[in-house]
Amino acid sequence: MARPKIVVLGAGLGGTLTAFALRERLKNRAEVVALSDSETYTFVPSNPWVAVRWRDVEDIQVHLPPVFARQGIGFSAAGAKRVVPGENRIELNDGTSMDYDYLVIATGPHLAFEEIEGLGPEGGFTQSVCTGRHAQAAADAFDRFVENPGPVIIGAAQGASCYGPAYEFAMIVDTELRRRRIRDRVPMTFVTAEPYIGHLGLDGVGDTKSMLESRMRDRDIKWITSARIGKVEDGTMHVEEIAADGSVAKAHALPFKFSMILPAFKGVAAVSGIEGLSNPRGFILADRHQRNPAFANVYSLGVCVAIPPTGPTPVPVGVPKTGFMIESMMAAIVENIAEQIEGREPSHEPSWNAICLADFGDGGVAFIAQPQIPPRNVNWAGQGKWVHKAKVLFERYFLYKVKHGQAEPFYEKLALKVMGVGKLKIRPTRTSNPGNQGA
Repeated sequence: MARPKIVVLGAGLGGTLTAFALRERLKNRAEVVALSDSETYTFVPSNPWVAVRWRDVEDIQVHLPPVFARQGIGFSAAGAKRVVPGENRIELNDGTSMDYDYLVIATGPHLAFEEIEGLGPEGGFTQSVCTGRHAQAAADAFDRFVENPGPVIIGAAQGASCYGPAYEFAMIVDTELRRRRIRDRVPMTFVTAEPYIGHLGLDGVGDTKSMLESRMRDRDIKWITSARIGKVEDGTMHVEEIAADGSVAKAHALPFKFSMILPAFKGVAAVSGIEGLSNPRGFILADRHQRNPAFANVYSLGVCVAIPPTGPTPVPVGVPKTGFMIESMMAAIVENIAEQIEGREPSHEPSWNAICLADFGDGGVAFIAQPQIPPRNVNWAGQGKWVHKAKVLFERYFLYKVKHGQAEPFYEKLALKVMGVGKLKIRPTRTSNPGNQGA
């Protein structure tokens, strides 16, 4: 009997670790193939450092083909043109097709710069830290900026679902400008779709509102919340503050000499517009087991997954999918595919717990949310210089895992167990009623 073939579409944070975990869990009981449009893995959380030249992009990249080969995982960098779930195959960009028995979609997002006129590094007037290539371009723009400094605008556009990197980059830029002794020549404004500072697409975690507002006041960074960017011109950003009733409370024409704005996300072209697979924005539909409701052999994880917002906001605000949350999706998917191969129904659910380190250059904010989406069992946030050091160590550790083809070494499992942070949801157990004891 032929071994089932599992294709992991995408080789970013989620896809790469999922391929490793599937091979470790299933050994030789299945063929595992990773499909990407690039042979290079980039540790995206370090992109803000690349954009101010605290890192070279090569420092945070891994060449994937030899890593996958050592793990016995197939690999193609042809890229997906179109997923055809009704036929269990993927049309590739080179004109060929790849069949599968199980598919794990981990493509990441399409960066929807085109939704706002003048936004983005390609044909627009703002920078990005969403990809390694964008971070390199931002570093070049930053080099030019510091020669002739002026106003800076950093933030996240309407519909964005990733806010941490915007806060990080604002603080990192502030730190770098202070080191260069030119911060006094740079007015800074933070523009965000969030209804308040520290919302993060999660309705806040712990006291992130007060902590982040305080840090921004300390660093003399002004902000505009519930912001809708109308268009961007060379040197001017047109922003509207939106009131709770949806009306325009105030309009701004903000001057800038350097700007980094995170865009809204959409699903990539290969999976968009497929009935039953994706929603109108192209995000993959998934049940509580990370399995698609229409196609029982298709799973998804990461930024490409459809997750409803935490609540109504004056301006659309998406939900972030943090690294640990993505790893929890991975853990459930690996166990569920193993169960399907063994002839059983999937039973594992991701915890959607979140651990996040937001580096501010000379300190930072960390939070733990269990689960990430409120209401929560654990809702904690803290800050200090230790966060920056922890982020540096995490970067080194994660790149080590990728280079060595490891999804979750035993010491990581042990550390998470000690912290009480799990990747899989634990069903509550019934306890006896103390009032009935001795009855």
